[in-house]
Amino acid sequence: MFEEMDIMDHLIQMIQSGKYEPDDKLPSENEIADWFKVPRITARKAYERLQELGYIYSKQGKGSFVQDRNLRIPLVLSANKSFSQKMIELGYKYESKNIFCDPIEFNHKIYETLGVEETDRVYKIGRLRIIDSRPIALHISYVAESVFPDIERSGKDITSIFSYYKNHGYKNFQSTESTLRLTHPSKYDRELLACSSLIPLLVLECECKDSESGRTLEYSKTMYRGDLFTYVI
Repeated sequence: MFEEMDIMDHLIQMIQSGKYEPDDKLPSENEIADWFKVPRITARKAYERLQELGYIYSKQGKGSFVQDRNLRIPLVLSANKSFSQKMIELGYKYESKNIFCDPIEFNHKIYETLGVEETDRVYKIGRLRIIDSRPIALHISYVAESVFPDIERSGKDITSIFSYYKNHGYKNFQSTESTLRLTHPSKYDRELLACSSLIPLLVLECECKDSESGRTLEYSKTMYRGDLFTYVI
């Protein structure tokens, strides 16, 4: 007997093979139920899961349609250029929105990475990255007040952390100790990135150093929507 996942696998295969193009109308729930000899509720659940995964969308009273999933941003995981510069060079309509700048409580890993004392103050600066009006990533930078004394005052205005560093005399950067892992979004992440709980996030954690002095400028954590990127490592 067919189950919800069998229906999903079949429809995903049809979409990926090109049988259904973006904005094509899909069979109704009743038709799917008839084809697979399952209750209509099973077909409905399959469609609901496909919508959560971003494969389809629905129109009230008109049915379900194939979502355009052609936005595949090539993501080069290197620190020699800012993310905004990379996106602009690729021709995307890019925007970076500052959403917070707050001091953090002592965190051994972050403080050790930054090479600062427990008495130092460290701030987290969050920017939401947006392409074509769609939120695609959340970037959080952790910086020490001892390195950037004006961070409390100017942090809420930062939309490009590389531009901020360059304005403070740092010109060349290198990344070290980068780690990648997959996770699923929290409620907060889902609201910011406008995605469902089924969309995986690629989390990149790394530190950025000034190439000339070797000083650690930041520890960062960036969460990328896994359904919108292709990765070049």
